[in-house]
Amino acid sequence: MKEREGFVAQGSRFRKTSFFDLKSYDYHLPEDLIAQTPVEPRDSSRLLVIDRSSGMISHSVFRDLPFYFQGTDALIINDTRVIKARLFGRKSQGTSRIEVFLLKPIAGKEEGKWEVLLRPGKRVKPGQEIILDGDITLRVMESTGSGSRICAFPRDFDVPAYTAIYGDTPLPPYITNPSLDPERYQTVYACNNGSVAAPTAGLHFTPSLLSEISRKGVKTGRITLNVGLGTFSPVRTEDIREHRMHAEDCFIPDETAGLFSDTRRRGGRLVAVGTTVVRALESRMDQEGKLRPGQFTTDAFFYPGYSFKAVDAMITNFHLPRSTLLMLVSAFAGLELVMEAYREAIRHNYRFFSFGDAMLIL
Repeated sequence: MKEREGFVAQGSRFRKTSFFDLKSYDYHLPEDLIAQTPVEPRDSSRLLVIDRSSGMISHSVFRDLPFYFQGTDALIINDTRVIKARLFGRKSQGTSRIEVFLLKPIAGKEEGKWEVLLRPGKRVKPGQEIILDGDITLRVMESTGSGSRICAFPRDFDVPAYTAIYGDTPLPPYITNPSLDPERYQTVYACNNGSVAAPTAGLHFTPSLLSEISRKGVKTGRITLNVGLGTFSPVRTEDIREHRMHAEDCFIPDETAGLFSDTRRRGGRLVAVGTTVVRALESRMDQEGKLRPGQFTTDAFFYPGYSFKAVDAMITNFHLPRSTLLMLVSAFAGLELVMEAYREAIRHNYRFFSFGDAMLIL
């Protein structure tokens, strides 16, 4: 692909930038704009609205979201639920505290195998055992080569039931509020366990807001994408095209694929709630313009230059600098417009990241 160049506005001055240069996705965020607590009620968060066709940026409130919908539109949500992935124990021969962070189960003939992060990992060698709280033995197996380990619970052990009692809900490292209710880090429609981080664009919805959107004639479809820790991993290659994306497990029901086809037939828009929904839908579009349902894994990486085939509008939070999520949003709305929107949000003291405010891109 031939490298393209553009210009990013900075006040009355312009600087030349490449869409594939990591520095183009950097910005300065005052620390006090990182939201430590969610607003109440959920839909009272602020909403920055971007119109891609005109380039206009305006300010609203999330509860006014139905105003921007048409009766022919479809809203697609991610119904994944964050698991209590943080477990604690000690080595079978020792007293040092070990944190076991569950990433995802490993499919295969041997039951009970999980990919995990161990902290501190250097103290635990393959073949050793960790005694988890509740006297459960976890056997440490091989390294994955990417910093994680493969570990094995006892055969036929009910891991979800155990984590519900002994596990802690993981929160992003930039959230330091110890008194936070873990349920506030779940969407109101979360029902399928599997994520280690929340699809945060959905945190703003309330049951009453969803009902109001439905009364406008908007249909709601679901996908499940289990969010992994790689979502928060910064890109470290100067040329972003060299970055290798993490893989995530996804599922698109037949009903959602049918809703996609019906919406296209009616001339409506597909509105994705969050980058996870965008990633799932765009990963399953075929050459005939149809959305393929089913279970799959995606490691797709979307950055400027990609032409979107499934999604017409997006609801999203404000993302970390140099993150793949910011690159996806820039691919959808244009790097120049997105960075101007971020500067506008900072000027108006919007709240950023997981518990922050939201953006609607039309």
